[in-house]
Amino acid sequence: MAREPREGRGGRERDRERDGGDDLIDKLVTINRVAKVVKGGRRFAFAALVVVGDQKGRVGYGAGKAREVPEAIRKATDRAKRTMIRVPMKEGRTLHHDSVGSFGAGHVVLRSASAGTGIIAGGPMRAVFETLGIGDVVAKSLGSRNPHNMVKATFDALQRCASPKSVATRRGKKVSDLLGKRETPAQEATDA
Repeated sequence: MAREPREGRGGRERDRERDGGDDLIDKLVTINRVAKVVKGGRRFAFAALVVVGDQKGRVGYGAGKAREVPEAIRKATDRAKRTMIRVPMKEGRTLHHDSVGSFGAGHVVLRSASAGTGIIAGGPMRAVFETLGIGDVVAKSLGSRNPHNMVKATFDALQRCASPKSVATRRGKKVSDLLGKRETPAQEATDA
């Protein structure tokens, strides 16, 4: 008797080559067996949720359903590749600013973190950050624990993230005007 696939921490991971030559990593977030009751008994199908990313700031998610597990995963992966977004990262390791996202009853809070913090996040959100390539982030899920809602709320929060350069361009200012002039420790000592 074949064992059913179970969702686990981190899910499955496979390296894939994309048409453009990008190295994409996909993670299986969850797989669910669903049954349809018909005249002869039950018909089983599988629903998969997959997150795909290049670990350089691009990430996408997709869901797929099929009668067999590999086919459901393939459909979800293809859908995830089509819906990829680019997320601006600070120093290539964390977010520029804190962000809040929601989808349905799922609410998430994402916070930028100092170097060496690591990824402090629960299952589905951890898969998103690992495939995105963020190394330091603190995330909290409030509300729904459904993996689909958590992933969609995380993507809502990531889409709200903006880099200082894009904000400065939108406002017609310089990046230094937004961030302010940084004082050196020697200047602070003379001011005191």
